Amino acid sequence: MEKFIQLSMSGVSNGAILALVALGFVLIFKSSDVINFAQGELLMIGSYLTYTAIEQFGLFWPLGVVVAVALSAVAGVLIEQLVLRPLIGEPVISVIMITIGLSSLLRAIIGAIWGVSPLPSPKFIPTDTINILGASVGANRLWAIGLSIVLLTALTIFFRRSNDGIAMRAVADDQQAALSMGISIKHVWAVSWAIAAVTAAIGGILLASIFGGVGASIGRVGLLVFPVVILGGLDSIPGAIVGGLIIGLLQSYAGGYLPPELGMGEVAPFIILIFILLVRPYGLFGQKIIERV
Repeated sequence: MEKFIQLSMSGVSNGAILALVALGFVLIFKSSDVINFAQGELLMIGSYLTYTAIEQFGLFWPLGVVVAVALSAVAGVLIEQLVLRPLIGEPVISVIMITIGLSSLLRAIIGAIWGVSPLPSPKFIPTDTINILGASVGANRLWAIGLSIVLLTALTIFFRRSNDGIAMRAVADDQQAALSMGISIKHVWAVSWAIAAVTAAIGGILLASIFGGVGASIGRVGLLVFPVVILGGLDSIPGAIVGGLIIGLLQSYAGGYLPPELGMGEVAPFIILIFILLVRPYGLFGQKIIERV
């Protein structure tokens, strides 16, 4: 029972972070049809900027986190304007290749600025253990769950109530109709990339606390976003949340209960990815598109 509780809390915390990051991924896809292969590097940017603001510049941690998140949002907008906006109207494969190249470029820039060795994580999120029904659970995982729930709730309200959120939903449904109503597509794309960068940055900060350091391992977590969004649906915001929790729990249970030499904790999400693509390629909540020719 203790092991089950530990694995469940680990899976839920990882899944909550994945859901947060996947939400930004889905926003970009819904608003601009861009599949962002550089999502893992956005995670790294947020964690490294937080380390720099708090550890190197000595900012009080709330201010350091705000500065890091704000700079991440700026980076997201710059990427959209300088790299992806010139590709409007180009074939989808060209945009995909650009994001793959952008992933390598960002990783190289991060290595040039901060080096390739892991750096210590800023110690502002509690790391002590809490006893839950006899199982020891890290306080940082509980923080990850709580903060992710708050942010996901805030973003849901933003999409439903704010002018920008309503405009983003309109663009996602029909870009031509949104243009005819006076909505700026370019503004919506910039906001989408800014939000995606912010959610990735916060996810990177939480992962740095869980991993105990800032490094390339955070970027590799970005690969798990793809099973999450394929499972939930590339164009579904609720699907990103549900998919994140399912993949997080699946990864935790597979790694905890199956023989470690099989490495199923790392492989299981991608087995699900293949299965979903074969059986239900539009995901659990994605829109089923039928083309008649």
